[in-house]
Amino acid sequence: MAATESLARSVVESGQRAAARSNTSAGTETRSATFRVWRGAGTTGELVDYSTKVSEGMVVLDAIHQIQAETATDLAVRWNCKAGKCGSCSAEINGMPRLMCMTRLSELDLHKPVTVEPMRAFPLLKDLVTDVSSNFRAKKRIRRFTPRPPDAPDGTWRMAQADADRVQEFRKCIECFLCQDVCHVLRDHQLHEQFVGPRLLVHAAQLEMHPLDVLDRTEELKDNHGIGYCNITKCCTKVCPENITITDNAIIPLKERVIDRNYDPLGKLVRLLRGSKSSNADNGEVR
Repeated sequence: MAATESLARSVVESGQRAAARSNTSAGTETRSATFRVWRGAGTTGELVDYSTKVSEGMVVLDAIHQIQAETATDLAVRWNCKAGKCGSCSAEINGMPRLMCMTRLSELDLHKPVTVEPMRAFPLLKDLVTDVSSNFRAKKRIRRFTPRPPDAPDGTWRMAQADADRVQEFRKCIECFLCQDVCHVLRDHQLHEQFVGPRLLVHAAQLEMHPLDVLDRTEELKDNHGIGYCNITKCCTKVCPENITITDNAIIPLKERVIDRNYDPLGKLVRLLRGSKSSNADNGEVR
């Protein structure tokens, strides 16, 4: 009991400190704004209105911290860096998946209540906190980076700069899972175990397109990772806070590899002929 009370007190104090930091960095002129915040756990809950003072320069996370410090001390919210780099404070703001720390109040119409809800694609734990563990389970199913042997005696590799640059975009991902949240396959159909989702397809593209990686994950993308579920709506690209071109640069090239391997009749014929030639060569036959 004492440990629980200590934890609750620590959470409240943390929110108060965050609110104080927001006050020192924001402008001095204030106005009142209403935030309609989801409160609840599991499958039950409701939107609750909170009124608080806001000022120039504040972001949604600042307002949530202020509400937490003033009137809703038990409000659960996940956050860490408040700099758009940890991906922890993902939520749905006025129905749009966004990072709370990167959504300025100046971008919103404060004449109407600002709705702040948890991501809908994942099970709700409490208030604004969801269970995103399905993403980590899916990541374990993708075979790890496996480089070829070094090209030089000193243990280094040689590669073209263009090939190295191609995968750098994918490394910007902060795993906020906003792309997962907006994906209709996960959001509307809850196919978390059948479809790894755009975040993990970006991860797979990072491995598949890496100039040193030697594994071929094409069949796994088709059979185990559910790439066929994606119908290229580009909604994941639109919500990415790191501006990764998820659809065009990651998902479509992977889908093309799967199609070339499994559905291109000419490609199948070429592979069949190559296989026959290899088999004949192994048997010592020359044609």
